[in-house]
Amino acid sequence: MGALVEARMEARRRGIAAALAATGVEAQVEGEAVRLSGRGLKARWMGDLALREAVRHSGKGRR
Repeated sequence: MGALVEARMEARRRGIAAALAATGVEAQVEGEAVRLSGRGLKARWMGDLALREAVRHSGKGRR
């Protein structure tokens, strides 16, 4: 059962990375994390005020 759950989680991470790549954001699966980088990420971040505000108000943004 554990192997099935792990496989589903890995497939989910690959799906997230593929969806982000389709929007121009570089994404790589590293273990249990999906790492984002690149110009597409900065452009999306700068162009989406709601995204910036959500992170800012969550307490998880840079200080």
